[in-house]
Amino acid sequence: MPAKTHNPEYTSEHAHAGVHAELPVIETWDNQYHGYEITITIPEFTCICPKTGLPDFGTITIHYLPDKLCLELKSLKTYIVAFRNLGIFNENAVNRILDDVARASKPKWAVVKGDFSARGGIRTLVEARYPRNKMARVARG
Repeated sequence: MPAKTHNPEYTSEHAHAGVHAELPVIETWDNQYHGYEITITIPEFTCICPKTGLPDFGTITIHYLPDKLCLELKSLKTYIVAFRNLGIFNENAVNRILDDVARASKPKWAVVKGDFSARGGIRTLVEARYPRNKMARVARG
């Protein structure tokens, strides 16, 4: 008997939950220097599992090489706190944060990592990179 690859209890609505939710704007400020990297660690990230309604806890790390703009931290905090009541899968949260950071600051490159606390004995680490690797999309089909 073949392995089950898709659980019909998880609907398309679960998978898309939070991906297009309206969130606060991440503001930026003009970068005065070049050739340096910025790492921002957010150790108290929370969001809600769209399937179970239970909270997920984790640490989000944003590492980027700024070009002309840098992320403004107070607005970033407001943006991150908005996830607290948002139903979104961990994987989607990390990718959403990467997309919004890239759209706001247009960095030369960026990496967003989500290190989520164990639930049911499973710990999840999600990493997304900008610019997106086109070959990874081709490999997935």
